[in-house]
Amino acid sequence: MRAELISIGTELAAGITVDTNAAWLAGRLAEVGIPAVRHVTVADDRAEVAAELRRAAGGAELVVVTGGLGPTEDDLTRPALADALGVGLRTSSTALEQVRAYFLRAGRKWHESNARQAEFPEGTTPIENRWGTAPGIRAVVGASIVYCLPGVPREMAEMFAAAVLPEIERRVVGGGDGGGHGLGSGGVILTRTLRCFGAGESNIGEQIADLMQPGRAVSVGTTAQEGMIGVRFTARAASRAEADALIEADMNEARRRLGVLVFGADDQTLESVVGALLVDRGLTLSTAESCTGGLLAKRLTDVPGSSAFFVRGAVTYSNASKTEVLGVDAGLIEEHGAVSAEVAEAMAVGCREQAGTDFALSTTGIAGPSGGSAEKPVGLVYIALADSAGCRVRRFTFGEYLPRPSIRDRACSTALNLLRTRLRD
Repeated sequence: MRAELISIGTELAAGITVDTNAAWLAGRLAEVGIPAVRHVTVADDRAEVAAELRRAAGGAELVVVTGGLGPTEDDLTRPALADALGVGLRTSSTALEQVRAYFLRAGRKWHESNARQAEFPEGTTPIENRWGTAPGIRAVVGASIVYCLPGVPREMAEMFAAAVLPEIERRVVGGGDGGGHGLGSGGVILTRTLRCFGAGESNIGEQIADLMQPGRAVSVGTTAQEGMIGVRFTARAASRAEADALIEADMNEARRRLGVLVFGADDQTLESVVGALLVDRGLTLSTAESCTGGLLAKRLTDVPGSSAFFVRGAVTYSNASKTEVLGVDAGLIEEHGAVSAEVAEAMAVGCREQAGTDFALSTTGIAGPSGGSAEKPVGLVYIALADSAGCRVRRFTFGEYLPRPSIRDRACSTALNLLRTRLRD
């Protein structure tokens, strides 16, 4: 009871486009107890795709393919699947009408090249695509069930949820499809994640080292990305409730040990957690940004309902704008420089006063790659948080070898985390 995922497209193999489909599919399959044991990316090469289909069908009971179902000459999944099956292609009149109907509904001009999207290897069946022009394909290759879906992530996800997942669930529970093609009962594989910020991966790993030992009922691991540390908990059980109970016990213990480092779980972000805390307390926020150039305000306003807590964001990149917009004393900038604790404090205080908010965050620093010095290196950022109790300023050095986008992103995350811990207190 194993699955293999094949992503087709030269743009994926060449690294031009990031493949998000495989990760999404692996997560959905795990939820019904089917582990994805291999993710493979293949360029638009008919012989290579056919060979990979034959190999995957020999190694897993379920194969899900994405991409290569479009109307152009480089869309080769259909003929490659026919080669793997040793059959020819035929046109499905039902699928052809569905493709034509989609063009009519969308008000798009029909091109004869789109008719090839209704071609299917003999012995296979179409999967209707109500969200785009490319129908999917359902096939049996050897002892494996093969589903081919479009590469467009939204179309793929909708078709998988509507047509493929229900079939997989029936096969898993019922043991087959009436033709001897069953996947067996594998229970549920559940994964949850704690989101942490404020310490490195090694530090967090040391605090939960015993939970990460192999052989336990719950597999625990860590991942790091742009200063965010994810602690991942995975359990396999007969039911979702049983798997959830196993994971919850470990997650609670990790929360107890890691304390304030844990800001959320699963899909929560720092900005969504901060927003919820502000709304719960009936408090408001404004921002004054220099080196982050509006990224902090952007992340905050990505949160649905952010108008309930976010009032104003000022991007004061030049020295003159800091004076004109925020009221920062020009003499202060002359004496200490724009990148200084004094100016960061004046920015936050001025922003809060002018916006009339409960809190204000400010950022000023050197994001690079140039502009640094021995005294003020690239990666130096001052962050200030002003509220009714005063203003606190922190100095951070995010590393002169980090790329500019990473320095800006970490500065925003750090600012949000400062506010989060203040709200917790």
